Amino acid sequence: MNRTIRRGFTLIELLVVIAIIAILAAILFPVFAQAKDSAKRTADLSNARQIGLANKMYLADSDDVMPIFYAYNSSPPPGRPGHKGVELLLLPYSKDQQVFKSPLDSGSPFLAQDPGLRAAGGSYDSYWKAYGSSYRFGKCMFTVAAGESSQNNNVYDWNQVVNEGSVEFPAETRFIRLEMMPFFNRKVDTTCTRYGYDCGYYQQWSGNGGSVIFIDGHAKQMTNAGQFDQTRINPAGNRTGEPTGTNAEYDDTYYWRCD
Repeated sequence: MNRTIRRGFTLIELLVVIAIIAILAAILFPVFAQAKDSAKRTADLSNARQIGLANKMYLADSDDVMPIFYAYNSSPPPGRPGHKGVELLLLPYSKDQQVFKSPLDSGSPFLAQDPGLRAAGGSYDSYWKAYGSSYRFGKCMFTVAAGESSQNNNVYDWNQVVNEGSVEFPAETRFIRLEMMPFFNRKVDTTCTRYGYDCGYYQQWSGNGGSVIFIDGHAKQMTNAGQFDQTRINPAGNRTGEPTGTNAEYDDTYYWRCD
């Protein structure tokens, strides 16, 4: 009579297999994470380019006058009657509000503290849900209308008209950027006075950069603070990191004055 002898794994063999799987996982998981982040950054840049083109079309219909400035308005929040945001002014040209939603957007600690959001209730786990856009609009590059323009639900009492023709360096001048840049963290901004984010507002969206949109309509990714600080930020062409000369707190660079 023939007998088939069946032999199972020994404990040592099983442990070796588990160890090999663990090593492969340790090698492959970071690769998968990097690939996922890369895909999100590609989609983010695509959104930024569409926003840049939408603004160019808006300018063509408005005698080159930039849209009215709004930012961080949460009373009422997006999707409710009365909400005001630049993304709504560009919507007829972007055709889809989703282009203002970055796949990198994972919100920040501040969203749980914003009085307007707390009063509205609901779940606001991204800047897009909270304010209507994952992208920050620079106020020096937009038209400000007294009694109408607002930021953080506070209405401005001064006027400013910005038109495309007044911009000295359109290919170098940014007017919209991704809200959270990786170099806004404490490793770069150690005192939280350079960008003002990592003192209750910052959350890393990507470790590899974020999109910046320029007034001529093109967009590119910024990967470091030095590159970002060299971008121009107002029609006159002052650079983001350039001193204003006032030495005043939160007005000592054009980043603070304009971003």
